[in-house]
Amino acid sequence: MRGRILRAWRGGWSCGRGRATVAGEAQRREKPPWRVLFFGTDNFAAETLGALRAARELGPDPLVNRLEVVTLQSQLPKGHAVKNYAEQFQLPIRLWPDIGPCDDFDVGVVASFGRLLSEDLILKFPYGMLNVHPSCLPRWRGPAPIIHTVLHGDRVTGVTVMQIKPKRFDVGPVVKQETFDVPAGCSAKELELLLSKVGANMLIAVLQNLPECLRNKKEQPKEGMTFAPKVTVSMSFVQWEEQTSEQVLQLHRALGATMPLQTLWMGTVIKLLDIEDMDAVNGLPDRLATEHGTAPGSVVYHKQLQTLMVRCKEGWVGVKAVILKKKLTAADFYNGYLHPWFQQNSAELWMPPRECRFQTLKLPTAKKSPKGTGLCVHNRQQ
Repeated sequence: MRGRILRAWRGGWSCGRGRATVAGEAQRREKPPWRVLFFGTDNFAAETLGALRAARELGPDPLVNRLEVVTLQSQLPKGHAVKNYAEQFQLPIRLWPDIGPCDDFDVGVVASFGRLLSEDLILKFPYGMLNVHPSCLPRWRGPAPIIHTVLHGDRVTGVTVMQIKPKRFDVGPVVKQETFDVPAGCSAKELELLLSKVGANMLIAVLQNLPECLRNKKEQPKEGMTFAPKVTVSMSFVQWEEQTSEQVLQLHRALGATMPLQTLWMGTVIKLLDIEDMDAVNGLPDRLATEHGTAPGSVVYHKQLQTLMVRCKEGWVGVKAVILKKKLTAADFYNGYLHPWFQQNSAELWMPPRECRFQTLKLPTAKKSPKGTGLCVHNRQQ
């Protein structure tokens, strides 16, 4: 009896010591299958999770033999992509931040998780933690790389698989990186889908030869670093006097799928949907400028195209639908709101007076109240 207790005590101490020696070579597996703990939330991350699940089921020689998921509690009724995927395929789920022990995994994989990971957590994995990031780091470090890629009109982007360092986002060494040409007119949502597939395939390639990939990792260059800050509502406010038609189109492609662009119409906030390039229509921009002037925000209804034509700092964009109390087509908006102020100019075009145009929506200003009363917000648009 005493001998069994002594052997059990020694065995438990030995296991504990092995876990404490974080990257001890004796504890590392030198080849697959890997035990993977995945961290993620959104659609981009779900594509990577799907690739890992598929790699777990590759017949007699799987690349992954254990897969569990760490994700955030969703505030949405329908949940978010990673949690829904994990539930659908019965993958064990741990909710951040109380994720429990992580000592029995080889590597952590992160995609679109949005939380800083502690050094203690990173060191629990013998091979550290890998992040699948949708940009060519160091360009577009931060939480919204795809949106800023589209917003700034980048023609080339890519995906980086990097090793995570604690305390700061997206600063670790590059394990694998591939460039990707951004298709013309591509929206952020469309680009996310394309890059998610590239990233998932890249991660699988890294896991197939993980030790060698990590030995060949390279530090990120110091030149070319840009930051992709979190998206805010104010980014959706169109600046008619400052933005060209191409900039408005890029803003719509970057944000429109999740956050419609906003402006003011006669003092009321209006959301713009289905924004199109009108500068490409032969002769139309010059004709509009000649007949209706070039005041930024000017709105002209084109009867044949059933489109609201809006003047930017330079050029015009077309708007097919808006939200003003409810969703309206361009024709509905003209009939219900524009017609009382419009005078007929031709059978094809209608011209508004100068005061009837879209105006730039300004941020509300916050002013400090007397001590102890908090903040008083003025000029809030309803």
